[in-house]
Amino acid sequence: MDLSRAFIVRAHRGVLCTLAVGALAGALSGCVTRVVEQRPVVVERPAPPRPVVVQQVRPMPAPIREDRGAQPAPDFNWVPGHWKWAGNDWQWVHGNWVRQPVPPMPEVIVETIPVAPAPQAMWVPGHWVWRWNGGGWQWERGHWQR
Repeated sequence: MDLSRAFIVRAHRGVLCTLAVGALAGALSGCVTRVVEQRPVVVERPAPPRPVVVQQVRPMPAPIREDRGAQPAPDFNWVPGHWKWAGNDWQWVHGNWVRQPVPPMPEVIVETIPVAPAPQAMWVPGHWVWRWNGGGWQWERGHWQR
């Protein structure tokens, strides 16, 4: 074989070898494909704040000390002054002498406050009220006032 032909055969083998290695690499790279799994991005946000419902209680003021004065006659009894709810505020009912038996004001009844019907509602606690027409002490139940 002459020299030029031997060079061409070698060059041809080199090219074939390079092509074979390239083809093998391409084939192997196709087999070792790396799959990247894409996951959705989850951004956790805090829940929106719940509206704060503040139960507004309109407590009864402290009793007012009153001077009874002199008993008008032996058959008169003293009805102590007390607070009563009148419309949208507490109103003081002055004590008075009456011609009927007057038992002491009963103990306050503890009531469970139900859920407010509206955020702006105000709870008026239950309280005892004297009924002047001979009714004596009567319990006024607590209620929500708007």
